[in-house]
Amino acid sequence: MAPIATSPMKGTAMYVLLGSNGNITSKAAALLLAQGTAVRVVGRNAGSLASLKAAGADIAAGDIGDAGFLARAFAGATAVYTMIPTDYAAGDLLAEQDRLGDAITRAIAAAEVKRVVNLSSVGAHVSSGTGPIAGLHRQEQRLNQLAGVNVLHVRPGYFFENHLAAIEMIRSIGAYADMTAPDSPLPMVATADIAQVIARELRTPSGKGKRVLHLRAPSLYTMKEATALLGKAIGRPDLAYVQSDPEQAKAALMQQGFSASAAAQLEEMSAAFSLGRLDGEYDKGPTEITPTTLADFAAGVFRPAFEAT
Repeated sequence: MAPIATSPMKGTAMYVLLGSNGNITSKAAALLLAQGTAVRVVGRNAGSLASLKAAGADIAAGDIGDAGFLARAFAGATAVYTMIPTDYAAGDLLAEQDRLGDAITRAIAAAEVKRVVNLSSVGAHVSSGTGPIAGLHRQEQRLNQLAGVNVLHVRPGYFFENHLAAIEMIRSIGAYADMTAPDSPLPMVATADIAQVIARELRTPSGKGKRVLHLRAPSLYTMKEATALLGKAIGRPDLAYVQSDPEQAKAALMQQGFSASAAAQLEEMSAAFSLGRLDGEYDKGPTEITPTTLADFAAGVFRPAFEAT
């Protein structure tokens, strides 16, 4: 475990972010560092934190499931950004989410953190039948039980960055295949936009108490529409979207190292979106419309990534 630096002087703001060098954490940490604030980033592996350390962040590497380690990492924080890292190799994905979520919650209480920005998900209002999103529902419930702690649950839509996983598939089979129905409209969002909101809410909270904020791009997109936009950006305007057979898709995921549990949970999540179980909830409650469109992402991120492979 990397040593945890001492907390900043009393009166100096310091923000602690979970998530190592992930899409959201790294971007939010960079925004905060650029504003001259003290930042500590917590992850499992010191190597993955090296770039953030070089950028000026304090780092803490250790077991996210160790509440004692996390409490030391959270010590002195003005506010903490929490998220549950997804371990798709876990034998029981939901049990692993619960283990990590419980440790995070206990650490917040032990460190006497008073403000938390928690990464949740669209659909977290539903207690079951949504795959790994159900684990985030349970984490919201845990955090809501913390007395005297202001908690904002950020519920973003489907990450635009998830589409990057289709690049190899497009190159190998000439199509985009996924278990989600082609014509089901989904809220989607760029992780850069989520990071902007996380950094803002850590520094200047928009409210108190236990709250929810939905995040999504200006439009909803079906997977068929998303595929068309991605295809146009890479010079393949006729790129087809194919709804995968769940059994074949799960077998393919397991060949890639996903556990049977994780594959089954992803099937359940895809079914929830496909069957409209979450329809009508995308804008229920406070919703912030983020600026980046899928066309922006396709041209600025997806196309360069596709061309680089």
